[in-house]
Amino acid sequence: MIPRIYTDENAARKHLEALQWPDGPTCPHCGNADAKRIVKLKGKSTRPGLLKCYECQKPFSVTVGTVYERSHIPLHKWIYATHLLTASKKGISTHQLHRTLGVTYKSAWFMSHRIREAMKPGRNTPPLGGEGKIVEADETYSGQTEERPTKTTKGNKFTKRGRGGPSGKRAVLALVERGGNVRSFHLKHATTDSVSDALYRNVARRSTLHTDESRLYTAVGKEFGEHETVTHSKKEYVRGEAHTNTVEGFFSIFKRGMKGIYQHCGEVHLHRYLAEYDSRYNYRVALGYDDTARADEALRAIRGKRLTYRRTGEAANA
Repeated sequence: MIPRIYTDENAARKHLEALQWPDGPTCPHCGNADAKRIVKLKGKSTRPGLLKCYECQKPFSVTVGTVYERSHIPLHKWIYATHLLTASKKGISTHQLHRTLGVTYKSAWFMSHRIREAMKPGRNTPPLGGEGKIVEADETYSGQTEERPTKTTKGNKFTKRGRGGPSGKRAVLALVERGGNVRSFHLKHATTDSVSDALYRNVARRSTLHTDESRLYTAVGKEFGEHETVTHSKKEYVRGEAHTNTVEGFFSIFKRGMKGIYQHCGEVHLHRYLAEYDSRYNYRVALGYDDTARADEALRAIRGKRLTYRRTGEAANA
C-alpha cells in the first residue's frame, strides 16, 4: 500500500512540517519560534498550512526558504520524487520521474536538480578521518569535457593517433573515510595543487591516507599522519590494511549510474550528480538507514538551498 504522503497533499504537508519543525513552527523570515506569536490563518480563500508571524507581520508556510518554494507542483509529488531519487541506488532518470509523477519532462528535470541541491552537505561539516582513522583518496575520469583540450595533461601535443589517457575527460576526486562518509568533487584539472587543496580542506591532518601510486599524492601525503600506497601497475591491490577498494567501489556505482541511468550530463551540473551519489552512500544501509530514513534526511536538508535558473539554463543559487 502506497503511503498517503505520496498521494495526499495535506498528509505530505504535515509530514514535512513534522520533519522541518519538530519543536513547532519557526518563521523563515525573522527566525521567530514563539508559538504565541505565530498563528494559523483560516478562511475559505486561505490555502492549508499558511501561517502568519506577528513579529515580522509576514505569512509563510513550511516550503518557504526551501528548494520547494514557489513551486506549482503538488507537495505530495515533491515528497514522492525525493523518495524515488534517494531510494534508487544508481539514480532515476528524468524521463522515468516524468512518467511516474505525471508531470512534464521539463518539470521533472527541474525537480530532480532541486532535490540534488538539497542532498548537498551543509557548509560546516567536520573533516573526514582523524587520529587512528583511514581515508582513501582516488581520482577517476568520466565523460568528455565541454572544452576540448589541445594538449595532453602533461602539456605535450597530441600524437597522430589522437587523444590518449585522461585528456579531454572530466576529472572526479573522491575521498572516503573507511566505514564512514564520502565526499566527491569535480575538478577542472586533476593536478597536484587541486588534489592537495581538496585534501587539506576535507581531511583531518592526523588521518592515515591510503592512495594508489599516483604522483598526485606523493607530496601531500607527507602532510598527514601516515601515507600508505598500493602499486596497481604491479598488480598490487591489497597489502595488509592498505588498499583503495572502498573508494573504487563508490566509483563503480557512480559510473554505472552515469552511463546506464543518466547517460548525458552537462558538465555544469556534474557537481549535483556527485552530491546525489554522495548522499546515498552516506546514508546507506550499513550505517543504519533504510529508504524511508534516507528520504527523511533529504527532506530535512531542503531548507536554505533555493535553486533557480537563468535563461541560459546555467544554474545559480538565489
